[in-house]
Amino acid sequence: MIPLMLHRECDLGPVRAVTAQIAATPTGCEAEFRLDGRVDAVIIPAAAPSQRTDELWKTTCFEIFWQPMGGTSYREFNLSPSTLWAAYEFDSFRDGMRDAPVDAIAVTCSQDDNELVLKAQIAAELPDPAQVALNVIVEHTGGALQYWALAFGPGKPDFHSEACRQMIVDRG
Repeated sequence: MIPLMLHRECDLGPVRAVTAQIAATPTGCEAEFRLDGRVDAVIIPAAAPSQRTDELWKTTCFEIFWQPMGGTSYREFNLSPSTLWAAYEFDSFRDGMRDAPVDAIAVTCSQDDNELVLKAQIAAELPDPAQVALNVIVEHTGGALQYWALAFGPGKPDFHSEACRQMIVDRG
């Protein structure tokens, strides 16, 4: 598991650490995210039937950004602990947003007092090698948001920034 960093403008909260990992599969990718800390002080969306849903990033959400090496287009996957998900495709930085084609997305989530684990299997055509970002938004029960990522660009947290895509994933 790879540690994610908390954005410098975020206050410390109930989550002590966030780690993640991702691997390409023949049909897409598999990812796992772990939140360590006081999970009871984090807003966890209620379980729901797995389906495509917009605006998941407004509360606790796990994200993957997948960009072909040397390209400007990219995919964004939003994964909720509720098992809801979203998939978007962009032509370039925040331009040309549309629903991305996916064959299937399966999200599972488990938690106890000190840890939340989200796992996702994404079946979609994903080119490789790719620059990948692993990001997490954590909403505290008081309403504050934390932003976690492999890296951040300057300024406010922006997961669409190529600066966040610090991992290279290749089926090779």
